[in-house]
Amino acid sequence: MQVEIVQTADGYQLLRGGSPYFIKGAGGTNYMDRLAAYGGNSVRTWSTNNGQAILDEAQRLGLTVTMGINMARERHGFDYNDTAAVAEQRERIRGEILQYRNHPALLAWGIGNELNLEYTNPKVWDAVNEVAEMIHELDTSHLVTTMLAGINQREIDYIKARCPALDLISVQVYGGLAAVPERLKTTGWDKAYMVTEWGPTGHWEGPQTPWKASVEETSSEKAAVYKSRYEASILKDEKCVGSYVFLWGQKQERTPTWYGLFTEAGEENEVVDVMHYLWSGKWPENRAPHLSVFRIDGKEVLDFIYLSPGNTYDVVIQATDPDNDQLITRWELLPESTDLKTGGDRESRPAAIPGRVHGAAVDRATLAAPEQTGAYRLFVYVSDGHNNVATANIPFFVKN
Repeated sequence: MQVEIVQTADGYQLLRGGSPYFIKGAGGTNYMDRLAAYGGNSVRTWSTNNGQAILDEAQRLGLTVTMGINMARERHGFDYNDTAAVAEQRERIRGEILQYRNHPALLAWGIGNELNLEYTNPKVWDAVNEVAEMIHELDTSHLVTTMLAGINQREIDYIKARCPALDLISVQVYGGLAAVPERLKTTGWDKAYMVTEWGPTGHWEGPQTPWKASVEETSSEKAAVYKSRYEASILKDEKCVGSYVFLWGQKQERTPTWYGLFTEAGEENEVVDVMHYLWSGKWPENRAPHLSVFRIDGKEVLDFIYLSPGNTYDVVIQATDPDNDQLITRWELLPESTDLKTGGDRESRPAAIPGRVHGAAVDRATLAAPEQTGAYRLFVYVSDGHNNVATANIPFFVKN
């Protein structure tokens, strides 16, 4: 099906099969059936791995796919001065394009992911443009873009000068989402774009404890910022052709709950309710619990909590359910993660510390601080019995 971008009086519009198509998408290919049921219309991948099955499932559900093309990154050791390696990569990509170019669920190709992260060699943009030119030769029906980490003048200038074959750019922004239209205008980008990752305040953007632990928003706080930032930018900017919320699944990145909209068991938090509303105009029939208070020893997360080894402390939460469902609370104590990466690279989940949290009621527990000094986090999950959950965590430090 032909996909194109046309200029309008106020901006740009994506057309699919001649009809307007605004991307209401999510990053990741888990729970695609839920995505379709909640009003979403597209998924985004980071590579062509398992591409046939993903495209087939998307087609079955009435979804489209922005198919990621894996491009090697300088931060992982690739040298874009190595012309043989660049040519070999391009030929590998040629095979991927030929394999999937005619699939009816395909919407666009995404060349690389955050190639501008921790890089120095601008020749990467020459390689991106060569791939984009090749795609347009092999596939005249679908759009071609590249995904940028943030919005920086240098990269916009490089892309305008070196990547004329791109149909649009894709930006990936978290806490600064509401400012994207103005940021792009300031850099001089006046063409179409989409937002291929957006979500909570990033771990690099918010407060940090004195021991350098990033402070994560609760799922309820995330729901509020997802809604306000989306409405302030993606919905309002006529140059934006849609977006992919991050992450339609679960992953360990700083914590097991920071970026995923689901728990490991597939429970949905308030952000999923928000996306349901933003995509469909309707709230789900049964909504997730709302968490408003979480304290250890009477202190909240920004009080930067220090505990003594082995001592016992009261833990209190306040949670409500919009549907008055009976709530169930579970607790998890983790050491602070030390397997910290950049750019979403795979991190390992810390092993839980058992036996030190005892729930006295839905809204109360006692915590026996670990005997070993160091940094930890206490997680709370408040479930409603209908696969919905509120999540939060408090980092604390045990010292003598």
